[in-house]
Amino acid sequence: MSDTDLHLGNHISRRFNAELDDVRQRVLAMGGLVEQQVREALQALVDGDGELGDKVASRDYKVNEFEVAIDEECSRIIALRQPAASDLRLLVAVIKTITDLERIGDEAEKIARMASKLALGAPPSAAMSQIQPMGAMVRTMVTRALNTLARMDTDGAMKVVEEDEKVDAAYEAMQRTCITHMMEDPRSIQRVLNLMWVARSLERIGDHASNISEYVIYLVLGKDIRHTSITGPISKVS
Repeated sequence: MSDTDLHLGNHISRRFNAELDDVRQRVLAMGGLVEQQVREALQALVDGDGELGDKVASRDYKVNEFEVAIDEECSRIIALRQPAASDLRLLVAVIKTITDLERIGDEAEKIARMASKLALGAPPSAAMSQIQPMGAMVRTMVTRALNTLARMDTDGAMKVVEEDEKVDAAYEAMQRTCITHMMEDPRSIQRVLNLMWVARSLERIGDHASNISEYVIYLVLGKDIRHTSITGPISKVS
């Protein structure tokens, strides 16, 4: 993840600047941890490494601690500083972002637990061959979403939002493959269902990464693009 500074603006109060920068640092640190959780959960799945899966699952509490601490800090700043305009948008975007990061962490934990279960028996190869590229796609989305947040990159954010459609298509294809496999080999039903849960978690991670990118667009341009169809460039709200 890029360490490029978020645009925080300049304030008369140096303390206010320091508080906003502290929030920035915490969000980027939380994002880095979540990236690691997703990466290692997928690694555990692909490698059949139950020990790594257990390790990832046991670390989820750290993501939760980040969310609570950042949320409390944002609430304190809003109450004491009563920020307006772009500063308020920043804090609102941060609060929404950490919620999505926490949920990505939850989905990574689910994948890690499923990886531990699947390590006990070889999962169907056809389904696994689809899970791997889907996992790579979702990992890339998470990384790019966090980079757009760090850089305030609206163009990059739009690309992440558009990428979510590919993840949804991959999920639908995965479902069809799993249903076919279960019909052909009823003995594999439980293992295939576990893989379907993994695919569902990946699809949700893609949704959360897309949400984070939408918050970047809201923060920089002042436009809420949720539930809208975007064609062409987005202009800033005057």
